[in-house]
Amino acid sequence: MASPFALHDGCMRDNMQLRMQSREGIMPSIHDSTGKVARHRERMRAAGLRPVQFWVPDTRSPEFAAQVRQQCQNLKGDPAEADVLRFTQAAATHVEGWE
Repeated sequence: MASPFALHDGCMRDNMQLRMQSREGIMPSIHDSTGKVARHRERMRAAGLRPVQFWVPDTRSPEFAAQVRQQCQNLKGDPAEADVLRFTQAAATHVEGWE
């Protein structure tokens, strides 16, 4: 006697195969992407480069803005502040497009 779920199981299997076949032409498999990344890294290494990962502060966060604000307040009235501002403004004139 056949399972009452045999028809359902067959439909699901056919549906999964159909979805997998339709994705093959549209979306590369994860193995294709992994291979592309590996080939890219090998080309970069052959060019004398190496991968480096580093983390930087998230300048969009409210905490970052608050910290910058606090540091600016701490500098207010500091005798070195005027020298640093002059140096920064002079350096900015050497940057193309800086206004």
